[in-house]
Amino acid sequence: MGRAGRQWGADAVKQLAFRTVHEPQAGAKWQSLFELHWPAYERWFLSEGERERPGYLAGFNAMRRHMPELLPTYERLCELAGGGDLSSRMLSLYRPPAYITGCSQAVLANGNSNLLVRNYDYPPELCEGTILSSCWNGRQVIAMTDCLWGVLDGMNDSGLAVSLAFGGRTVVGDGFGAPMILRYILEFCDTTPEAAEVLARVPTHMAYNITVDDAQGRYITAMIAPDRKATIKRVPVATNHQKKIEWYAHALASETLIRERQLSILVDDDATTEERLVSAFFAPPLYRTDHRRGLGTVYTSVYRPLQGRVQFHWPSHDLDLSFTHFPETNFIIHYGPRHHGAG
Repeated sequence: MGRAGRQWGADAVKQLAFRTVHEPQAGAKWQSLFELHWPAYERWFLSEGERERPGYLAGFNAMRRHMPELLPTYERLCELAGGGDLSSRMLSLYRPPAYITGCSQAVLANGNSNLLVRNYDYPPELCEGTILSSCWNGRQVIAMTDCLWGVLDGMNDSGLAVSLAFGGRTVVGDGFGAPMILRYILEFCDTTPEAAEVLARVPTHMAYNITVDDAQGRYITAMIAPDRKATIKRVPVATNHQKKIEWYAHALASETLIRERQLSILVDDDATTEERLVSAFFAPPLYRTDHRRGLGTVYTSVYRPLQGRVQFHWPSHDLDLSFTHFPETNFIIHYGPRHHGAG
């Protein structure tokens, strides 16, 4: 999600500090993350002026209406953040500033395999880099976070995995940032049908493609938007458009159609193995190096619902995590035309 960052030259090497954080109940560790990231999030939240952002009660009431089970967690995090008006408004992720990501995601679910793979394409200097293991509402959740508790991609201990991609449309409306909807799903859903019901009814402020897979190998992609009903289909792949292309410049720059075709060919081929699919995410057109324009791949994640296992990959670094094995670590990944790896 967009945060105010420095300007980079065409040949600059960018970097992102990643960290794994294990804290079952939100406390001192989450509070430290808030203190680390809040200055940048405050600039982002106010980037269009404070009057453009909803008041605290608007966000609270919207959450109570659409995701009431999440309110105790929200209130706890607001308290840890100091109880301020501005931070509480941002943490609701209700009608936040607009933001645009790339991303490719695919499910391979058959008699031999069950996994969700995704590449997250975005300016690394605007990413949080936190992989959080939590158990806030009786379910263990591992997620790559955004806005301190939202979810870019993640999985819960029921084997429900989710991932988001920008939908390629410029429409902005009344609703929540998609990372908040994904958090709600992982906290309170066990299966793909349950997640589909949430995606059909909770309003989103922008167009997003959400891919879901569960432990039974049931998968969907939901095309959600603020100006029309969600389209939910048993489709295993998603990139950055919904139905037809509407924003041609973004579609061309992000190569959304090329990436979608590559993924469709792979998952439709009975000979595609887990290794073949994952390897495809490490190479063009799925793996992207255009960090100058903010379209480069920041990380690859692989969710294995049956094993409760998630892997994160970079060209020279890997993480292998699970609900029973989640060591805390931190490292820096460098991104650039000649330098892409751990430091």
